[in-house]
Amino acid sequence: MAFTLVYDGGCPFCRHFAHRSELLGGLPDLVIRDGRSDHELRAMLRNKGFNLSNGAVLMDENQIWHGSEAISMLCRHLSPSDPLLQLLNGLFKDSGRAGLFYPGLLMARQIALGLRGLPVDPDQT
Repeated sequence: MAFTLVYDGGCPFCRHFAHRSELLGGLPDLVIRDGRSDHELRAMLRNKGFNLSNGAVLMDENQIWHGSEAISMLCRHLSPSDPLLQLLNGLFKDSGRAGLFYPGLLMARQIALGLRGLPVDPDQT
């Protein structure tokens, strides 16, 4: 199954997770796209009701997952060789746990973006 993960490239945590997932996640067809820099993709997702400022997006040919659901779905398909990804995979592959811990990730993202002087919503200047 081919997935595309759309992440916020302005967030160092998001970028690190996306790149590690692509390189070490054991999911050969995973494509990662920086939604902060890809204005067209972000506009298409926003028009479908998926706001990148509220979380990452995972897509396949037929479906779109957003936020904790996106990360949980991705983790259920990863076979990571990386210890950090193994830990995150264990935490987030269960959708209940993902829903519980995901707000903490969003808070960390907000802090990281604030420290970098970037808006939480990539569409805000």
